[in-house]
Amino acid sequence: MLHLQNIILEMIATGEPLDTTMARLCLEVEKMTPGAVCSVLLVDGEGRIHPLAGPSLPATYSAALDGIAIGADVGSCGTAAYTRQPVVVTDIADDHRWIRYRHMVLPLGYRACWSSPILDTHGQAIGTFAFYYRERRGPTALEEAIVRHCLHLGTIAIERHQRVEDRERRASTDALTGLGNRAAFNAALGALDCTIPGAWALLLVDLDNLKVVNETLGHGAGDCLLTCAAKRVADAVRGERVFRVGGDEFAVLLSTPAMLRDLEESARHILAALAHPADCGGQIVVPRATIGAAVVTHGDRTTERVRQNADFALYHAKETGRGGFVRYWPGLGSRMTSRLDAIRDVDAALRDDRIEAFYQPIVRLDTREVVGLEALCRMRIGDNIVSASAFYEATIDIHIAAALTERMIALVAADLRTWLAMGIPFQHVGINVSSADIHGGALNTILATAFEREGVPLRHVILEVTESVYMDNDGGIVARELARLRGLGLRIALDDFGTGYASLTHLLSVPVDVIKIDRSFVERLETHAPSIAIVEALIDIARKLDIRLVAEGIETEAQARALQSMGAALGQGYLFARPASRDATTALLRSCAQGMAAELTEAGKGYSEEPDVDRMKQGRSR
Repeated sequence: MLHLQNIILEMIATGEPLDTTMARLCLEVEKMTPGAVCSVLLVDGEGRIHPLAGPSLPATYSAALDGIAIGADVGSCGTAAYTRQPVVVTDIADDHRWIRYRHMVLPLGYRACWSSPILDTHGQAIGTFAFYYRERRGPTALEEAIVRHCLHLGTIAIERHQRVEDRERRASTDALTGLGNRAAFNAALGALDCTIPGAWALLLVDLDNLKVVNETLGHGAGDCLLTCAAKRVADAVRGERVFRVGGDEFAVLLSTPAMLRDLEESARHILAALAHPADCGGQIVVPRATIGAAVVTHGDRTTERVRQNADFALYHAKETGRGGFVRYWPGLGSRMTSRLDAIRDVDAALRDDRIEAFYQPIVRLDTREVVGLEALCRMRIGDNIVSASAFYEATIDIHIAAALTERMIALVAADLRTWLAMGIPFQHVGINVSSADIHGGALNTILATAFEREGVPLRHVILEVTESVYMDNDGGIVARELARLRGLGLRIALDDFGTGYASLTHLLSVPVDVIKIDRSFVERLETHAPSIAIVEALIDIARKLDIRLVAEGIETEAQARALQSMGAALGQGYLFARPASRDATTALLRSCAQGMAAELTEAGKGYSEEPDVDRMKQGRSR
């Protein structure tokens, strides 16, 4: 008996698998009890039995027992687990507890069965240990003594196994949603086969509004949003594996033909399931998500490649329109890699203080007097200056765009302070802002902080926004935010006017002080009759609405003369000056200082006003 204990306890201590340990237990006991066949079953939390070890029993018989619910008349083992008492059946053919199961065991030659429950430390049945006999009989005294030891060993082995399983489950389960976590996802993904094209697909589901819910309604509502979204995604793809792999991101591994047949429809099904309002502690929240997907193909040598492709698709989906679905296609990876490289370059330039503000003058067309400037973002790489168009892809990332805007505002505020301190009667500088800046809600604070720090009034600032920003006026958010910014004393210019959709509508719905005619109209003024008609109409509309107008992209004297003859007062373009560094712009402003100090005519309103004499005096004294 001691030998048996030592063998099994050593196997438990060294971490041998539970089924291997219990099979060894059965074989060792069978050596000690000739004529008896041993069996160990597990009992799960739902009260169902599962074969664990029965090395001398036919595999087909053991498999037939899997999943049977325990009960008062469920053979010897099911009844023992149910009553938590030993059950001795000396004649299977004549015992009511075996009526439904005798046909399974009698043909195997077994006539009797004695089963004892394996109980945990709380007295709950977690398994059974059974003897099958080929003759009609009950246990001997020796067998009873052996079983007492076996039940104790069974309890130790099964409870240890359950603790290990529980640790592994907790290590691979997201505590909030109950889904598999990133570790479980990595393991599941790594086990997939990449040699069969189309055999499986990966969907990445990103919640778009978790951050907003956390910030506005609290983290309790955010947790509710996550648990609700997790359940809805899992229900929408029932039978497939779902994981929570990030704060607001879920991964879905699809492998069934029905789901793979139409990936877009599967994604729409998930989005539709998410779109219903959810009650989160009295707050109504609607989960919103964006989905990127990739299917394993011939070229995917590793599962990591498929995951990267799904990441690219999700990234692209979020850029092109949140709330939608994008499936990876060849070439998207190169495009995303290029964009990520650009993001890294700009991020490094921000850290290394290599972002600079260049300025292009805005002039009166009649006198060529400088009445304002537009600040343009530039990146320094060694001795070279790179224009914003070279790293435009990086600005699609909202975090990079916001960081660039904040840096430009700080640079412009400092430069304005310098010019005012030099006694230059400066008027206005235009600063470009994006839709992300407007929707971020922090632009007013960033502006106020930067310009107050430098002691520069915000009336020297014009915010330039493109029509794409105006088109993103969902629920009037843009209109309200721009009105709030104008309340600080700055002005708003509508940039690249005429290139977007329903431009004239924007003049009615969102506050505008200045419109800037896009260069595409200006460059065709000499030969293109429609452009001439449109520019003339815009100049007339601006005059009637008391909105100042600037023509962009003027490169020839003929264009300047044509605009002036139509009634345009202000212009900007290479004809007058290319964008230049702060030092070059300082020299230009100093040369124009006397002319700028004079009060400008009515034609220059909007980019000019009375010089800030008090500030200039302060500047000279600093």
